[in-house]
Amino acid sequence: MEKYEFLKDLAIILLSAKFFGIVAKKFKAPQVVGEIIAGLIVGNCLLGLVQESDFISGIAEIGVIMLMFEAGLGTNMKKLKETGVKATIIACSGVFIPLILGAILYMSFYGFASYGTEEFTKALFIGTIMTATSVSITVAALKEMGKLSSTVGTTIMSAAIIDDVIGIIVLTMVLGLRDTTQNPGMVIVKSVLFFVIAAVSGVVVYRVFAWLDTRYEHTRRITIASLAYCLAMAYIAEKYFGIADITGAYVAGIVLCNLADASYIERRIDISSYMVFAPVFFAGIGLKTSFDSMNSTLLVFSIAFVIVALIGKIIGCGLVSKALKFNWSDSLKIGLGMMTRGEVALIVTNKGLEAGIISNEYFSAVILLIIISSISTPLLLKAVYNKDEKKKLAA
Repeated sequence: MEKYEFLKDLAIILLSAKFFGIVAKKFKAPQVVGEIIAGLIVGNCLLGLVQESDFISGIAEIGVIMLMFEAGLGTNMKKLKETGVKATIIACSGVFIPLILGAILYMSFYGFASYGTEEFTKALFIGTIMTATSVSITVAALKEMGKLSSTVGTTIMSAAIIDDVIGIIVLTMVLGLRDTTQNPGMVIVKSVLFFVIAAVSGVVVYRVFAWLDTRYEHTRRITIASLAYCLAMAYIAEKYFGIADITGAYVAGIVLCNLADASYIERRIDISSYMVFAPVFFAGIGLKTSFDSMNSTLLVFSIAFVIVALIGKIIGCGLVSKALKFNWSDSLKIGLGMMTRGEVALIVTNKGLEAGIISNEYFSAVILLIIISSISTPLLLKAVYNKDEKKKLAA
């Protein structure tokens, strides 16, 4: 009967995620905060009712892909074009500042090392982990507040996608210090090639979908075809270009966002996402958490790691946003929106483990960062937006 355990796990996750999502909403917090807490409670951290499995991980991956696809579908292309240059500058700063601060943090704890040494590579890799941005939680929070398609929301989305590409290039270069088979130049070429091919093929795909949309308006077949295209793009991005699957999903949404039925497709996709896939993804963050290897030294380092990682994104993205003529409130929103870490940080950390650059004990620091950033970002974003709303009402 063990092969049916996944049914029990799924039932527990869905019920607990919904329950704690409602509790979070009662306390005026985004539902995703409750869903993450649900994962912590039913997982190894507390009750141990659900164990992470390939099935749960697969469902969670589909969940984040669908979230990013919905974000792409809901993108305002006019605002995307307006924020493109600014988003690129914000993304570059949002990678560079955490990278430097992370390396300095590690060396402050374990000693400064010269270029080319193993300790220097390890320090640089700690900084590389900090460069990763996981915008899916920010997307869910902004969507819940109805701010996803705003200028700030679009800027965050654009910057996060560019951040992802730059992060991959940085990761490959750092890995190249240990593995000479890695070619940083090839990574840049493949990343650029993906976006070029996505843009060219996107024109053809859009025309095909536009024709389908006129012929089968408001039908399930257009939604199914759209979801298939999303999954295909996610697979192609990851498999053939070394770019995160969520980037491919977001690009798929961008390609289809100008369809007459784009909002209809988004609503239909959201039903499945809201019911099953998204709650499993957010609860899955909690399920991954284990602090068994934690000791006093690692605890202090982990706390410092979290603080520096969060501040690094706020400074790197927020201050640059201000320099780009955003007001202080919007600059803070962009900084906060970019500070979430999730699956990308886990992927980067895992690459370091596989390459032998870092050991398992640092996974605890990354998990702690993911949990704190995942919970604090929606709360802080909502607080800043509520403050703005109150100012508008008082004016």
